Amino acid sequence: MTSSTPFSLRLKWAQSLYDLGDHRAAAKELAALVDEAKDEELLHGTTELRLLLARAYYRSAQLAHAEAVLVELIEEAPTDAYAHLLLGRTLQRAGRHDEAKRPLALAEILGDYERPKAHGAPD
Repeated sequence: MTSSTPFSLRLKWAQSLYDLGDHRAAAKELAALVDEAKDEELLHGTTELRLLLARAYYRSAQLAHAEAVLVELIEEAPTDAYAHLLLGRTLQRAGRHDEAKRPLALAEILGDYERPKAHGAPD
């Protein structure tokens, strides 16, 4: 897809890649859309887009990228329970179980998400 293609069509393309399970390609497309929104100073109101980008990074095991997007989102919206949950799961997947405790606890408090336990995590 080229940058001359309308934003909405490129977003649908990226979402379809995600839905088809091609998370790495979806992340690449979504990152380009987020960068475009930043360049045009349209980042406000792109929370759902950036959450989808973080999910694509998570699902394609690009955990450092997922963490960076989620930390930025949480700085902007500290009461976003889902962002805390996804950050906690990202940290768990990276083997950083102690660091995951805080965002997972916040997700449980803010959004009534059940605190997940990671496979192999210490009790």
